Amino acid sequence: MAGAWGNNQKQKVEMFQGVLASVAASCLFGCIYYLASLLTPLTSEQIFGWRMLMTLPFTTAWLLYSGQGAGVAAIARRVRARWPLAGLLVLSAALVGVQLWLFLWAPLRGQALPVALGYFLMPLVMVLAGRVVFGERLSRPQTLAAALAGCGVAWELARAGGMAWSTWVVVSGYVAYFVLRRKLGTHTLAGHWVDLALLMPVCLWFVLRQPGAAPSGWAAFAATPSLHLLVPLLGALSALGLGLYMAANRLLPLGLFGLLSYVEPLLLVAAALLMGERVQPGQAPMYALIGAGVALLVLEGAWKLKRRIGA
Repeated sequence: MAGAWGNNQKQKVEMFQGVLASVAASCLFGCIYYLASLLTPLTSEQIFGWRMLMTLPFTTAWLLYSGQGAGVAAIARRVRARWPLAGLLVLSAALVGVQLWLFLWAPLRGQALPVALGYFLMPLVMVLAGRVVFGERLSRPQTLAAALAGCGVAWELARAGGMAWSTWVVVSGYVAYFVLRRKLGTHTLAGHWVDLALLMPVCLWFVLRQPGAAPSGWAAFAATPSLHLLVPLLGALSALGLGLYMAANRLLPLGLFGLLSYVEPLLLVAAALLMGERVQPGQAPMYALIGAGVALLVLEGAWKLKRRIGA
């Protein structure tokens, strides 16, 4: 009895720690979204370059601390044995690189709300991708959720003739990225580190090149005292958010982890509103339909989680 009680208490502590880690990670990602708007005079490309350059050392430290460095060596051995894998790894890095750049570009160009909408749509599209690519069966709530989201998209297509391209890039690009990583077997911290490492040449180019008459990313950083604090802070928040996200994935049941992933897009919307963006007239039905689809997924996940815990 004492052993069972001790295991139960340990599970409760780990679940509490996992919830805190997941919520904290989402808050950090929301802070990064808002922080991008404060990094003037850097361009979005320069911010992206600095973010990745600052993130890689922290991610490397986390990789070594967690004992997953051997995973990088394993990926390298796979590339030596099957060289076409290198091209697919470059594609994986390019897909996530575009998303990480867009995440920082959007707040500077008045596209924060459309990108946040992409993050709301992404879980729904992932459900469809699981059905089409991996043959996963859809439950009735999942089918209805996808249908509601489809109606929301159809409303916006009829109202405005299309949705923002940034929304489509988030939805299609991230889904393609996650599907590719699963196919390659690189959906680990080691695989993420490889993605970051492959992005380094592009990031260095963004930081060092001089875009026309504007200063280079390095010159702007050197000449702007506020960036001496904000740029390293950007890297630290990025790496810490990733570390907490990975910890939550390890500590929480998959259902609860999936439910908490909806905290981030809510915070992204809040950040967009704080930056002065507003929902356009006529868009309310689209957000309502997509929100209803997301709510169905949340309710289904909560019901499944409750049954699993009660079993």
